Amino acid sequence: MTAAGTRARVRAELTREIAEVARRHLASDGAAALSLRAVARELGMASSAVYRYFPSRDDLLTRLIVDAYDALGTAAEQAEAAAPRSDLRARWRAVCSATRAWAVAHPHEYALVYGSPVPGYAAPESTIGPAARVGEALVRVIADGVEAGTVDPAADATGADSTVAPGLVERIGLPTGEPDSSLAARAILAWTTLFGLISFELFGHTNNVVSDHERYFEDAVDRLGTMVGVP
Repeated sequence: MTAAGTRARVRAELTREIAEVARRHLASDGAAALSLRAVARELGMASSAVYRYFPSRDDLLTRLIVDAYDALGTAAEQAEAAAPRSDLRARWRAVCSATRAWAVAHPHEYALVYGSPVPGYAAPESTIGPAARVGEALVRVIADGVEAGTVDPAADATGADSTVAPGLVERIGLPTGEPDSSLAARAILAWTTLFGLISFELFGHTNNVVSDHERYFEDAVDRLGTMVGVP
């Protein structure tokens, strides 16, 4: 390996180690209290050395946020890919169940991306793509149903698609030729409801309300699938 290659490998490894320590601090102290100096102390590094890898706390937070979104997206996509292609309901359930399973297993990382905003932090555009992966997985199931003729984009003629951002329907791969369609709006409702279900469970809002969260979640996921027309 060349000297440049060695330096790149060492830099990548140190960057990974810094992010891993920061994730532990995230769990113990919360995102708002994340400190580059504290991370440096645990690693036995001078704070100035850590700043060469992450120039600011916000840069480190962005790395943790992107990592969390990507890990969640990968879990959802792999679960969906493992389901039979022709069984749209199984693929729908797989995406939703894998999303909840990841959140339950990684509550602090989930809270970082779906909990309270971190004071003073504004997420850059680099977080948009990773954040969209679960929603895109859900939309692929719907779009495949439209293509196969098993999901009817004209089934609900409320015209709610007129309320979504201009160009979004086309960008997410849903049909645009139905002037009264609500398919994209229903897909967005399913996506936001999915994370609402998970957030209410993880943050304790359904304590003393729901006695069996897993069964409740599975039933809700099926109701959402029916709402968007997934057979």
